[in-house]
Amino acid sequence: MTVSLIFKIAAVGIIVSLINQILKHSGRDDQAYLVSLAGLIIVLSWIIPYIYEIFMNINDLFNI
Repeated sequence: MTVSLIFKIAAVGIIVSLINQILKHSGRDDQAYLVSLAGLIIVLSWIIPYIYEIFMNINDLFNI
């Protein structure tokens, strides 16, 4: 896991929270929810390969 990935996740979190607040104050709660969900899906798509790699390393460790 690189530091740039952490910065990307933080940037997505900041942008999503800003857009979420703007949409909630304008009365568009449904769209705010969808923006939050989209941000979560984006971050999960970045993290899933690392989670898979961790599970494979644990599997290799215990299959010795």
